[in-house]
Amino acid sequence: MNDHAFLASPIVPVRTRRARQARTGSARPRKPAPKPVLVVLHQEQSTPGRVGRLLQARGHALDIRKPRFGDPLPQTMREHAGAVIFGGPMGANDPDDFVKTEIDWIGTCLKEDAAFLGICLGAQMMAKHMGARVYTHGEGRAEVGYYKLDQTDAGRDHALEAGFDWPGTVYQWHRDGFDCPTGADCLATGGDFPVQAIKAESRCYGIQFHPEVTPAMMCRWGVRGHERTLMPGAQLRHQHLEGWYQHDPAIRLWLDRFLDHWLKAPAETESA
Repeated sequence: MNDHAFLASPIVPVRTRRARQARTGSARPRKPAPKPVLVVLHQEQSTPGRVGRLLQARGHALDIRKPRFGDPLPQTMREHAGAVIFGGPMGANDPDDFVKTEIDWIGTCLKEDAAFLGICLGAQMMAKHMGARVYTHGEGRAEVGYYKLDQTDAGRDHALEAGFDWPGTVYQWHRDGFDCPTGADCLATGGDFPVQAIKAESRCYGIQFHPEVTPAMMCRWGVRGHERTLMPGAQLRHQHLEGWYQHDPAIRLWLDRFLDHWLKAPAETESA
């Protein structure tokens, strides 16, 4: 650098610069903070797990609500970057008022084409809202543990467009499944429960598996829900942690890239 050119430029005190910027409007505008993400949980001790941690790492506060215990849901998604409805021991066909409330409320996200992610029970609620069947396996089978995930043609095309790779094996904890509703695309399939991932509108997803699970959550579920691990088709508890070390790196990579895609504003998605 030319020293003379550098010294020729007058040094303006910080306070003076700020005053000039305020008068001329030349101050660099601050980037607005990301909107919070609505998180719907179903038990007193439930947590959003890794999904919550990754959302917070992206700067999003978590607006945690539990309609089961009286929390209201917003009338519009304008103040939120997205919404995630997690799983729980109840079913989408249960007669509880909060279950019906959540199923009806999903229509807000679909109508506004807001970013929505239903995980397990949340996906079943989404399918039921859209008129699809939610069912218990005819032979009483369950998926509890790690199971293979297959992409459909629509899923492969979407992954290519979105810039991520689906994991080949995912963690499951359910005994109910759902059909792909009219108006949605099936992105991934499985064995005993063929529909594993669906997409409606441009930003509404439902997935049957649990990418949010951590080893601590896995152990807690295995103890409190031990009877589920003994159902036909389920895997025993010791197999779950073995599966974690083998399959979780791919799930973690997928989730990281999926959330980036999911949180993009529609304009960003179109221009990407």
